[in-house]
Amino acid sequence: MPPIPGSGLAKGLAVTLRTMTKRSHTAQYPDVQPELPPRSRGVIGLFEENCTVCMLCARECPDWCIYIDSHKETIPASAPGGRERSRNVLDRFAIDFSLCMYCGICIEVCPFDALFWSPEFEYAETDIHELTHERDKLREWMWTVPAPPALDPAAEEPKELASARKAVEKAEAAAAAAEAAASAASATPDTPEGDA
Repeated sequence: MPPIPGSGLAKGLAVTLRTMTKRSHTAQYPDVQPELPPRSRGVIGLFEENCTVCMLCARECPDWCIYIDSHKETIPASAPGGRERSRNVLDRFAIDFSLCMYCGICIEVCPFDALFWSPEFEYAETDIHELTHERDKLREWMWTVPAPPALDPAAEEPKELASARKAVEKAEAAAAAAEAAASAASATPDTPEGDA
C-alpha cells in the first residue's frame, strides 16, 4: 500500500507537539553529579603492575597519543647453572588526552589487563600541556574504576573452566580407581604355596 501523501510531515509535527507539551528537565550539573552508566568512558586508568611494556597499546592507537619508555634489566639465574633472563622495566607511560579520541582500542588490545576505563570525566585543564597524564596520574584514575559486573548465573560455563573441571574429575576418578585397586589387592589374603 503506497504511503499517504504528507504522512511523514504529520508524524514529524506530532513528535514536535509532544515534545513542546512536556516539561523540560534541567540538570543542575556542578551541584548535582550526573548518574553515569557503570561502564561509561571517562578517562583511562593504568594498573602498572600488569604492564609488561609490550607496546601493543601504543602501536594500535590511531591517534598516537600513548607514550611509553622502558629499559631492559637483567635478572640473575634463579638456580645454579641456569641462565640470566632479561625483562622490560617501565620508565614512562603517558596518555595525551588532548589527542585521545576515546575509542578504547588500547584497552581492548592490552593482553595483560593493564588499562581500564574509569567513569571520571572532570579533568579539564586551562593549559593543554596538563592533559598529558603521566603514569602516576593514570594510577590515581585506576582507583576510580568500578568493579566488573557479576557473572550471569544462567550463562553457559566458560570452555576453559569446563575443560579444567573435566580434567580434575578425570584425575580424581583415576586416583579413586587406583586406590580401590590397591585396597582390593591388600584385602585379598596371600595363600602360601605349600597349602595348595
